[in-house]
Amino acid sequence: MNLWHDIPLGEKAPEEFNVVVEIPRGSHNKYEIDKESGLIKLDRVNYSAAQYPCDYGFAPRTLWDDGDALDVIVLTTNPIPPGILVAVRPVGIMQMTDGLESDDKVIAVPTEDIRFNHVHDLEEINKHTLKELRHFFEQNKKLKEKPVEIVVHGFKPRAEALTAIRRSIEMYQKKFAK
Repeated sequence: MNLWHDIPLGEKAPEEFNVVVEIPRGSHNKYEIDKESGLIKLDRVNYSAAQYPCDYGFAPRTLWDDGDALDVIVLTTNPIPPGILVAVRPVGIMQMTDGLESDDKVIAVPTEDIRFNHVHDLEEINKHTLKELRHFFEQNKKLKEKPVEIVVHGFKPRAEALTAIRRSIEMYQKKFAK
């Protein structure tokens, strides 16, 4: 089974959709989908001592400007292991570039975690959490031998996240529709 191409995004997308977790919060390892096999593989151990401040994964059957599935930051109560499917609700988007490529990340919360029932849009996320996300993603590759510039351009509300999700679905369908 290919986790990118065989898992449905969900009937309620973009308002709610499935995410395949690649990296649990607290991990030093960066896992990612292997495009050939569709499995999750170890890409690298982080260049710094920083741990992922969030669960991190992708939206199946989507495509983004960097040629990968749309990235999703999942704010969770407890870390979720790689390969687990989580139903989420998008609440915002972190707009960023990795080198010269757009590498935006939807910010979402689990639909089945009562602790996030009140979170529906960006302004309901703790401001310090957003600072942690910005710091982690901007610093994550700085110790790499040939670092690329990563810039977080800012955070946008749910409406912008929904637009990005719709666009990623259209891009996927154009490239992979049979």
